[in-house]
Amino acid sequence: MFHERVLGVESRNLDTFFAGKEGVLEILKSCKKEYAVIEGVMGLYDGINVSGIEGSGYETAKITGTPIVLVMDASAVGRTVISLIKGMLLDDTEHLIKGIILNRISKSYYEKLEPVLKDSILQMRADVRLLGFLPKDPGISIESRHLGLVLPGEIKDIREKISQAALLLEKNTDMATLRAIMDDSVTEGFSESRKKQIDPPRYMKKTNLTLAVARDDAFCFYYRDNLELIEKKGVSVRFFSPLCDTGIDENVNGILLGGGYPELYLKQLSENKSMLESVRKALDNGIPSLAECGGFMYLHKRVTDKSGKRFEIAGVCDGDCNYSGHLVRFGYMEIIKVNNSDTEGMKKEQKTRYKADGFIECMTGLRGHEFHYYESTCSKLALTAAKPDKSKEWGCMVTGNNGIWGFPHFYYNSKPEFIDYFIQRMKEVSVG
Repeated sequence: MFHERVLGVESRNLDTFFAGKEGVLEILKSCKKEYAVIEGVMGLYDGINVSGIEGSGYETAKITGTPIVLVMDASAVGRTVISLIKGMLLDDTEHLIKGIILNRISKSYYEKLEPVLKDSILQMRADVRLLGFLPKDPGISIESRHLGLVLPGEIKDIREKISQAALLLEKNTDMATLRAIMDDSVTEGFSESRKKQIDPPRYMKKTNLTLAVARDDAFCFYYRDNLELIEKKGVSVRFFSPLCDTGIDENVNGILLGGGYPELYLKQLSENKSMLESVRKALDNGIPSLAECGGFMYLHKRVTDKSGKRFEIAGVCDGDCNYSGHLVRFGYMEIIKVNNSDTEGMKKEQKTRYKADGFIECMTGLRGHEFHYYESTCSKLALTAAKPDKSKEWGCMVTGNNGIWGFPHFYYNSKPEFIDYFIQRMKEVSVG
């Protein structure tokens, strides 16, 4: 969302756990711009587990042949930052690190540190350049909350902050060498495959089906690849706002309630009675639905916020959602099996209309990510999820009346058959 707001171009998710190595290569190859910048997440070598680089930013750089500019936070250390950089270079077995920038360091201290750091780097690697630094500046800081950064739409002067950061970067770093690092990469590895003609995405014939997708400040966490997969299958995507709209179009054939920050808008969501009634009516009538994390919270009878205040909301899922005060679950997950108690907590009329054929069974192997501070009182769940290394298993997903609802954010391309079944269910319900 920040990338799109600031640059005006779509940002893609490169994730080997979700898409596999070939999937990541295809996504990057589809980039039509002269340069592609990949922003790492967590630490450079942090991935699925501590025994390897799988799922890490370093793995992505390795399989795509992308040079790395290492940005080191130097705000809370002195000379020790040199030791940290040496350690990072020792683990760079593929010699992908080509540049280093020190972040949040004063100009005066950087000038003292620069000659010592350059000499230390040169002793280890002649191909790595110290590019400069970004000084501490409260004016360009962006606040965070329990699920990450404050959203770009909530920051009135976001463009001014980014422009100021850009000016500081240009003033204090060697931009010519940085561009040279990018230009040199076009003669290596993966870049050769990027030069080949990229086939346009193939779309199936229109199905006359429409999926209503919740999108506003409360529901904004979506993988663009997920929506494109649905569109490629011939389904039209139509956005609506649970915050502001009065209801869902009665002519849609399915509903997707994505993640986001509904806990910040509980009063507004609970007061939009016409939308709540519209959602209840649609789901009670059996319209196929998916709800992920924040969307799942929205379907509960009640949600209790951090202050202990309780709000009545959709009431489709017969349970409460409560703030736990701690991170309940975080990280990659995969559906490994279907449980028998898949209609627990659903209304009686929903149970009678629920069909548990391939619509649910095909979810095994579907991969996703959980990251939430809220817990649900819906106890018996339809599916079992596990960590990638199978070290931990737990129940997830409430199902009933053609709906699949839970805390995971799924990456649909990890198991496209799931969307095929979902679209088939949309067709069946529409004909029925």
